[in-house]
Amino acid sequence: MTDARFKAALDSTSDSLFKALSDATRRALLEYLVREGEQCVHALTAVAGVSQPMVSRHLGKLKQAGLVTARRAGRETWYSARTKGLAPVVQWMAIYGALWSQRFTALEAISE
Repeated sequence: MTDARFKAALDSTSDSLFKALSDATRRALLEYLVREGEQCVHALTAVAGVSQPMVSRHLGKLKQAGLVTARRAGRETWYSARTKGLAPVVQWMAIYGALWSQRFTALEAISE
């Protein structure tokens, strides 16, 4: 792996994305927003199985990672999934997917 690729893999944006996605509740909230569209915190709390302050904290981490957007409407905050925020993760997976594919191909060639 070249130095540039290694540095890209260590990018702080990627770090925050992986940290945000490391929590099952955050992944579930993001999946719900992708599937159902924009939702208010109240509606997300009803399906999340955790308290409203915890939902807000999880949404804050998703927002900080660029995975959701928020807008205020009166006393409610509405959240939407920002699927383009996953681009750095997809790019990272593509690099390592290609690397592992090459290694598996080489391993198969050895075992023949």
